[in-house]
Amino acid sequence: MNLYDKIFADSKTIAVVGLSSNPSRPSYGVTRYMQSVGYRIIPINPNVIEVLGEKSFARLEDVPGRVDIVDIFRRPELVEPIVESAIKIGAKIIWMQEGVFHRQASERARQAGLMVVMDRCILKEHMSWVYAHQHASPLYPTSEAF
Repeated sequence: MNLYDKIFADSKTIAVVGLSSNPSRPSYGVTRYMQSVGYRIIPINPNVIEVLGEKSFARLEDVPGRVDIVDIFRRPELVEPIVESAIKIGAKIIWMQEGVFHRQASERARQAGLMVVMDRCILKEHMSWVYAHQHASPLYPTSEAF
């Protein structure tokens, strides 16, 4: 089982920090896709009441219930407090979207036992993961078979 198997197969809830209510923003499109394939989405944005039919929360600490993935659509310099909040609420995974890279925050998350993905688009990686699983066969083995 690879990292993405653990992330995508075992996760159910994604808190999206910085989710915009503007349909032209990347965070909206990416999150709409993840919602459409069955993940529960929790918007984290103090400036909106609701996004994609889900109530928005100001902070991760305000979310009732469990969060599996904290998907970060914020500038790198804003990541550290988000990671600290994710650790505090018991999230399992930190996902920093394309262009978001923070070595110290990622090390802190790993030390606390969280999996970390940086500088990757969750939509693109999920689509690749689904494609690989749909096309895995003895005739076309995945790279895991080697």
